[in-house]
Amino acid sequence: MAVSRVLLALFIAAPTMALAEEPVATASPQVSYYRDVRPIVQANCQGCHQPAKRGGDYSMIDHAHLLASGESGSAAIVPGKPTESYLIELITPVDGQAEMPQGKAPLSETDRQTIARWIEQGAQDDTPKSAQATYDAEHPPTYVRPPVLTSVAFSPDGETLAVSGFHEVILQKADGSGMQGRLVGLSQRIESTAFSPDGKQLAVAGGSPGRLGELQMWNVGDQQLAYSIPVSYDSVYGVSWSPDGKLVAIGCSDNSVRGYEAATGKQVFFNGAHDDWALDTVFSKDGSHLVSVGRDMAVKLYEVKTQRFVDNVTSITPGALKGGINAVARYPGEDQVLIGGADGIPKLYRLFREKARKIGDDFNKIKDFPEMPGRIYDVALTTDAKIAVACSSLDGAGFVHVFDVASGTKLRELEGPFQAIYSLSLSPDNKQIASVGFDGQIFLHDLETGKKIGQFAAVPVSPHTASTN
Repeated sequence: MAVSRVLLALFIAAPTMALAEEPVATASPQVSYYRDVRPIVQANCQGCHQPAKRGGDYSMIDHAHLLASGESGSAAIVPGKPTESYLIELITPVDGQAEMPQGKAPLSETDRQTIARWIEQGAQDDTPKSAQATYDAEHPPTYVRPPVLTSVAFSPDGETLAVSGFHEVILQKADGSGMQGRLVGLSQRIESTAFSPDGKQLAVAGGSPGRLGELQMWNVGDQQLAYSIPVSYDSVYGVSWSPDGKLVAIGCSDNSVRGYEAATGKQVFFNGAHDDWALDTVFSKDGSHLVSVGRDMAVKLYEVKTQRFVDNVTSITPGALKGGINAVARYPGEDQVLIGGADGIPKLYRLFREKARKIGDDFNKIKDFPEMPGRIYDVALTTDAKIAVACSSLDGAGFVHVFDVASGTKLRELEGPFQAIYSLSLSPDNKQIASVGFDGQIFLHDLETGKKIGQFAAVPVSPHTASTN
C-alpha cells in the first residue's frame, strides 16, 4: 500500500517536474522611484541639481523635475525608452569616465541598471503624498506655528543672525528690525550654522533624518548656494571653520568626522574614531588640529594634515564622564576647549597632553564650572576669553548661565523665563547674547547685566495657512 501511494505521487508529480525543466520567462522586479531611484539621485546628483543650484538648468529634486529637460533641450528621461533618455547617456562611463555625477566616480553598474530598468518599466512616480512638497526661494516654507530652533549664529560684523528653520536658514537683522533673507535648501532639519571668519560665506550642517546628511555652503552677499554635499545617511552636526577660513568640519551620525576645502567642497579629512554620533567640532588655534565631541562621552583630537587620531582629550576611565557631549568651543588664543553635555557641567580642557596618560586620570581637565539644570546643548566664550556662557534644558524649561573663566564661578543667569534653549551665540563686541530654542523666538540679552533687551520671532507665522512644517 505504501509503495503504491509513492508511485501514484510520482506519477502525479511527473508532468510538473518535466515542465520545471523548461526555461520560464520571468519579468524583471518592479523598480520603485521613491525606494530605489530617488536615493541614488539624492546621494549623487542633488548637490548640483536642486532648486537652489540648478546645474545645467536641470533640477533632480523630485520626479517631475527629473523628467524635464535641462539646458541641452534633450529629454532627460523618456518613459519606456532608456536608450532615448539623455540621463542614461550622461551616467554611462566611457573609458572609465562619465559626465554625471560631475567630478565624482561614475555610478556603480548596479545603480545604472536600476535607473535603466525603472525607465524601461515606464518611469512611474510612487512618491507618497507626504513627501511631495518642494521648497525653493520662490516657494519658501510657511509656518502655522513657531518652529523649534536648533542653531543661531552672529555674523562677524554683528549685523546679522543666522537662525535655523525648516528647510531653510533665516537671516535676521541682529537688532530684530527685520528679515534679510531666506536660504532655502534641501535639508529638512538645520542643525548648525557658522559664518566664515570674513563673514562672506555661511556653512550649514543638517539633513533629512534617516535619509541624508548635507553640508551647504552659501554666499552671504547674493544669498546663493555655492555648493551642497550629500553626506552619509542621516543629519550632520557641528559645522566649524578653521581660523584661516580655508577648511570646514562637521560631525556625522555615522560616527565620523569630516573636513572639506571651503572653496571647492573637496573632502580632505576623514576619521571614524568615535563610537557614536559626532555632534560638534572646532579647530585648534592654528588650524593644525581638529577637535570633536559626541554621544560616546568623548572629546577626540586629530591632526588635520595626516587625518590621524591623536588622543582622547577627556578621561577614558569608565564612569569618569556621564552622558554624551553636545557642544565644544575653543578658548580664544589658546589650545583649550570648553565642553558641555548630558551631565550639565561645563568643563574646560587643554588639548595637548603634558604627561603620560594613566588609567583613572583626567589630567587635561583644567576646571569645572558650576552645574546647570538638565543637559547642556551649547557653549561659547567671549573673544577676550574672560566670560563663558552655556545653555541647558530640563523638563521643558531653559537656562542660560554666565561664568567667570578665571575663577570658575557663576556670575549670573539670563533673565527669563525660557522654554527649552538649544543654541546661543555671542556678539563680536561681547555685549550681547542671542539664544534660541523650543518656542521659535530669538532672545537678545545684555551680557553684563543678564537683562533681556529684545525678543522676536525667527520666522513669520500664519496660523490659518496650511502647514508645511
